[in-house]
Amino acid sequence: MVTFSMKRAGCAEHRRTARGRGSDFVAFFRAWMGDPLRVASVMPSGEGLARLITSEVTPATGPVLELGPGTGVFTRALLARGVAERDLTLIEFGAEFAGMLTRRFPEARIVQADAAKLKQCRLYDGAPAGAVISGLPVLSMPARKVMAILTGAFGYLKPGGAFYQFTYGPRCPISRRILDRLGLKAVKIGSTRRNLPPASVYRITRRPALKSAVAA
Repeated sequence: MVTFSMKRAGCAEHRRTARGRGSDFVAFFRAWMGDPLRVASVMPSGEGLARLITSEVTPATGPVLELGPGTGVFTRALLARGVAERDLTLIEFGAEFAGMLTRRFPEARIVQADAAKLKQCRLYDGAPAGAVISGLPVLSMPARKVMAILTGAFGYLKPGGAFYQFTYGPRCPISRRILDRLGLKAVKIGSTRRNLPPASVYRITRRPALKSAVAA
């Protein structure tokens, strides 16, 4: 009887998960149909990409800022890494996704805003964030907007903090020109084929300050 009950409970959980994934796909597809440049994909990111982009984040990282969380795939991965829900700030432009995130993550701070206007949001006092997880389609954005996003995000990152960005392309989605102008560097931390399409993740950090030459 106990075994039967456990199997029935497991089946019910599987059905709930399947329904949740189905509703996520529908929400993403509708958003993509409405604005393909903003959403840039017809489906949410896969769990393999979610694990990769959050792999260097721990509970000790500190507050985490997530940009373009969509249906919350990366958000769930952050919680699985041990990050407290109350330490998450989610920046979502789409009203349909912002409402969904508010229901799914009631302890997180959900801000419906354009990520290019982060600087004006005044999310924190100072720069306490340890990581920024970006689900934004930066490849489809103008350079000026990408620079505004990075400038705003790094304004909230503490020293040593990192900005994580995924891409479906063969190289870093942030151009070398933008990285040089903002004093940043990018390192590829891995790729995953367990995503449709396959994706890579880059860690973007501040370059070390140049030491002054010592006079002879």
